[in-house]
Amino acid sequence: MTPTILLTEPIAAAGLDLLRAAGDVHIAHATDPMALAGPLATADALVVRSSPVTAAMLEAAPRLKVVGRHGAGLDGIDLAAAERLGVRVVNTPGANAESVAEFVILAALALARRAPLAAASLAQGAFPAGRSLPSAVVRAGLTGTMLAGRTLGLVGLGAIGRGVAARAQGLGMTVIGYDVAAVTPPEGVRLVDLDHLLGVADVVSLHVPQTERTTGLIGRAALDRMRPDALLVNTARAGVVDVAAVLAALDSGRLGGYSVDVFHPEPPDPTDPLLHHPRVFATPHMAAMTHDALDAMAVAVARGVIAHLTAPEGSRP
Repeated sequence: MTPTILLTEPIAAAGLDLLRAAGDVHIAHATDPMALAGPLATADALVVRSSPVTAAMLEAAPRLKVVGRHGAGLDGIDLAAAERLGVRVVNTPGANAESVAEFVILAALALARRAPLAAASLAQGAFPAGRSLPSAVVRAGLTGTMLAGRTLGLVGLGAIGRGVAARAQGLGMTVIGYDVAAVTPPEGVRLVDLDHLLGVADVVSLHVPQTERTTGLIGRAALDRMRPDALLVNTARAGVVDVAAVLAALDSGRLGGYSVDVFHPEPPDPTDPLLHHPRVFATPHMAAMTHDALDAMAVAVARGVIAHLTAPEGSRP
């Protein structure tokens, strides 16, 4: 029997072509569990991007053999329910690492050079005639800082953290790292404890999954330990950071800037003060959104799903 493969949303053609060669592909164009209840009833495989997969969804899919996550993080999938129901879960670790690592450097540079606020000021006509633009930039308080010679603290040294480390070293930064797991650091990166990292880093970048241990990891106490005017970059998960504490630290001048690419819920409310703060660089969960990474993730998730659909019973990988 030809397997039925349900996608909540489209993925890149490179992955879709592989799935269509292996089964009957249906794209729901929906992430709401209620809207998916009908299609799930006959699905042998489910592919999601960043939307949740709940126990109720899994229970509504009696034929389901595998869930494919188009991305690395699995915190949105009820793994306990999947294990209980015998549903395998595959993801694409590392497929988007280079794309996200590049974006982290872009975000750190944007904050350090005050680029978003400067661009907005220019578009709004905030620079008067009769003065050179460089002079007006200084007068407006938009002078930035270089990253060369500064210290980057990486919270998490997986594939993305390692990619960021290599790029930051190329900019002339000193890189230190912390990880909850026992890891061998990349060349030139010194492992330290979290308190030390927060106390010395000029830029702190987060690369950890959201778990019980990491939820609220960067809250008021952590922010108080950071250097005055330090920059914080979050491309990991929204819940790793206490947003209220970050806003308070920004307003008090305790935190120099915050780059955030992840929100809860997504999309964020347009009135969210985070989106309108002059020291915040907010982007729509786009760190991995390059054609290169999307192709790589699509192919990886398709191959993972197909491997489970085509393996004989009892021998699935």
